[in-house]
Amino acid sequence: MITVTDNAIKQLEKVRADSHSPDSILRVAVIGGGCSGMSYKLDFVETEESADITFERGGIKFCIDPKSSLFLKGLEMDFSGGLNGKGFIFNNPN
Repeated sequence: MITVTDNAIKQLEKVRADSHSPDSILRVAVIGGGCSGMSYKLDFVETEESADITFERGGIKFCIDPKSSLFLKGLEMDFSGGLNGKGFIFNNPN
């Protein structure tokens, strides 16, 4: 479904450890929004929905709703902590 780099996994582990239970699941979603079109939403949740697509990468469990999965196929999720800005980077061929 999506590729998650080692840098992204390390950052997700830090975020989850700081503010969530160790069993929480990362929900990745695509939402419509304003002038820039679609945007990505990341949120740790305690349970997935029955229709969610779930998978695990690097010890992090992910869930994606079926509608968002249409937009996320082939996505690469990375994290940059460099001088040009800090944050998650989404490389999407779609």
